[in-house]
Amino acid sequence: MNFETKGLLAQIEEHFRQFVAPKAQDIDTNPAALDEALAGLCQEGWICLRRPASYGGPDVDDATFRGFQELVARYSGALAFLQTQHQSAVTMLAKSENVDLKDRLMPYVGTRDGLIGIGFSQLRRPGPPLVRAMPVEGGYRFSGHLPWATGYGFYPHLMIAGVRPDDKSVFAIVPFTNTAGIHYSEPMRLCAMESAQTVTGELNDYWVSEEDVIHVHEPGWIMKNDLINITLQGYFALGCARGGLDNVWAAFERKKAEFIREAWVALDQELTDCRQAMIDAQQTSGDLTTQEKLDLRAWAIDLSARCAHAGVVATSGGANALSHPAQRVYREALVFSVTAQTSAIMESTLRRLVRRA
Repeated sequence: MNFETKGLLAQIEEHFRQFVAPKAQDIDTNPAALDEALAGLCQEGWICLRRPASYGGPDVDDATFRGFQELVARYSGALAFLQTQHQSAVTMLAKSENVDLKDRLMPYVGTRDGLIGIGFSQLRRPGPPLVRAMPVEGGYRFSGHLPWATGYGFYPHLMIAGVRPDDKSVFAIVPFTNTAGIHYSEPMRLCAMESAQTVTGELNDYWVSEEDVIHVHEPGWIMKNDLINITLQGYFALGCARGGLDNVWAAFERKKAEFIREAWVALDQELTDCRQAMIDAQQTSGDLTTQEKLDLRAWAIDLSARCAHAGVVATSGGANALSHPAQRVYREALVFSVTAQTSAIMESTLRRLVRRA
């Protein structure tokens, strides 16, 4: 990690400490508070970290981006969950061959009017496609069910995907608001990060112009992409683990019990080891088998849950209050345990938990 990367991450962490951490409980439950935190990322230019330099940047390197993921998850799971939707959309848009669409959208992805959610996780589900894209003159007609789209009320645009008759997937931009041919549900009730306003969507013969098509991918693209990104989503789990350890340390400072400090030291060392192993995996990914990458992801998930649980235990009965950060982080660990989950990640996580038992 170079000096410039360290400097930027230090600046970002200071912002989170000052403007996010004191409001993290409110951000978790109050969309207005989350909206304010999101506006802060836009104002600082951190909501589109992978935007190419040709469109205004900042196009940060992988180390900086993964460091950012870990930091935002440490201070607010809800903000991490919300902002990653747009960061992923920007990354995908940057790789599009639709130059006119990029020229139209990329200049604005750092502003509130240019924010984009994503709604294509259904491509991972086996069986008949939940959303179909039928080719018609000048574009496609999308029909089907979107089971998961986060950011309703925050993002004006949504990136969706439908499957063509030839099994290729069409990715396109549609409005993230109710309109003719698209209907979104009320926000779901969730145990954590509910303020990010996750909804379902129904597409009824909704026409999308070729001008709004981002990609047409070969069958099975998302599975191949998931194999590339096995460890990348694990940085959210690492950030959640650090949030749990923050609660352990806070409990030690209140109670001065040496066994709490000893627990913190042991878990802190394991977190350091896990992070370094994931960094090494990113740098030498060609030398690792898929199973080794899956084991690293399972380790990060397991560690986030144990550190969050340690925060609850060290806090004692006070952690049972909805207003306590130890409970919030514990609930966030649940979400990061299943974020971007594949069957292989599920299997590796369960095997690790069984081996530990």
